[in-house]
Amino acid sequence: QVQLVESGGGLVQAGDSLRLSCAASGGAFSNYVMGWFRQAPGKEREFVAAIGWSGGRTYYADSVKGRFTISRDNAKNTVYLQMNSLKPEDTAVYYCAARFGLTVQAINAYAYWGQGTQVTVSS
Repeated sequence: QVQLVESGGGLVQAGDSLRLSCAASGGAFSNYVMGWFRQAPGKEREFVAAIGWSGGRTYYADSVKGRFTISRDNAKNTVYLQMNSLKPEDTAVYYCAARFGLTVQAINAYAYWGQGTQVTVSS
């Protein structure tokens, strides 16, 4: 079973950048599809980005496409989310998640979750 720990969140201004990291342990990281999700106050958790086990396949929510980039380093058991041109509406707790199988967007397809890291974007 894999354990996931996110880091890199913080308070930034609109237009700034942040890079989130998610370190995995306890499993064969290179076998997992990894995803990033977020949950804003009063809203449901939503898909942000996903990356296949080799890093060759990526998917993004329309709301972040062109601004966010997901990547992974299997040698470091870490997945990243580079967030550029941040907007106040990106404010949320960001979670990384892992699953076996296809690279998908569905939240309930991911079996393993981190505790989340807060990202706050001020206007």
